[in-house]
Amino acid sequence: MFTLITNGEVYAPRPLGRADVLIAAGRIVRVGAVDRRALDALGVEYRVLDARGCYVVPGFIDPHVHLLGGSGESGFNTQTPEFHLSEIVRDGTTTVVGTLGVDATMKTMAGLLARAKGLKADGLNAYVWTGGYDAPHASILASVREDVMFIEEVIGAGEVAISDPRAMQLTTSQIAKLLSDTHVGGMLAGKAGLVHFHVGELPSRLQPLRDVLDAGGVEPCWMYATHLNRTPELMREGVELARRGMFADVDTIEGDAHRWLRLYLDGGGPPENLTFSSDASATGPGKLYQAVRSCVVEHDFALEQILPHVTSNTARILQLPQKGQIATGRVGDVVVLGRDDLEVVHVVSRGVPLVEDGRLTASEAFLDISDRDIHMVGTKEQDG
Repeated sequence: MFTLITNGEVYAPRPLGRADVLIAAGRIVRVGAVDRRALDALGVEYRVLDARGCYVVPGFIDPHVHLLGGSGESGFNTQTPEFHLSEIVRDGTTTVVGTLGVDATMKTMAGLLARAKGLKADGLNAYVWTGGYDAPHASILASVREDVMFIEEVIGAGEVAISDPRAMQLTTSQIAKLLSDTHVGGMLAGKAGLVHFHVGELPSRLQPLRDVLDAGGVEPCWMYATHLNRTPELMREGVELARRGMFADVDTIEGDAHRWLRLYLDGGGPPENLTFSSDASATGPGKLYQAVRSCVVEHDFALEQILPHVTSNTARILQLPQKGQIATGRVGDVVVLGRDDLEVVHVVSRGVPLVEDGRLTASEAFLDISDRDIHMVGTKEQDG
């Protein structure tokens, strides 16, 4: 079935003006005026999504989601549930990258990969980082390199903790070996081959990565560091390494991405090297959308300035060339946002509408064989 999005103002993520977007077989086949009479003459079935008074933007890419839920660092009863399609897509995210964290014992790489495959079957785009805080790093095959090379969904290694009391305190040579193995695996498989670093609160901050670079043999563009918004000092160090070629990420848990984006840009950080992520675990994946909305609606950033941090930057850094833009030949991942307050109106993933007129129209396949009735609403005060 064709999907035609009409009458919207397209941001690809750069502004293109008013245009139609036609999607067929999961791909964008035209951006521009579409002759409805010509479609009718073809005799093909097509659905129409009206985007009048709305922005049409690429689907959001979230590079850091704990798809199996949070580890529960205050005891077994504080683990959080895994994430499903409806909770992710309702706020405009069409691509996720799953990660383990401190717990690679009960939450395993096999389980993480299975969750990603399940989300793909339900209509999302899903990938994973292989490994976790553990050393040697958890993998499905014999090594991290083999995971990257031979498992379709694996795009790199992570999240690997540094400057954190929960980290395995890897040596400079151990970090260098992981970077090289992951990079070579990515090079051979045509993937990103990045190592995704969780940066903790210890005073060493990014010193472990500087030590590796000073020792030689690895490149900054093999590194992708997140949680740089812990302190201004850490962000300044992140800007320094981003200017050398490292990729940087700001998590959106605290609802203050605007503050850290300004600090990054004012410090001379290259905009193209920065992404946002939800770090969803106890908090939900909707934090990514809330950050976009807050930056534009409440803090006077232009939409075209913010969108790359959740679309085209992320796609380029993760080497997902068919994603992150609205252009002919790209995957049909599209979000329609209301012009006044950026409310989510429609969400299309791989050409299939999953949210229409603000209402979920897709559901998880397991519900077809289940009679469970589960309602869980967190009591933590919500931002935005």
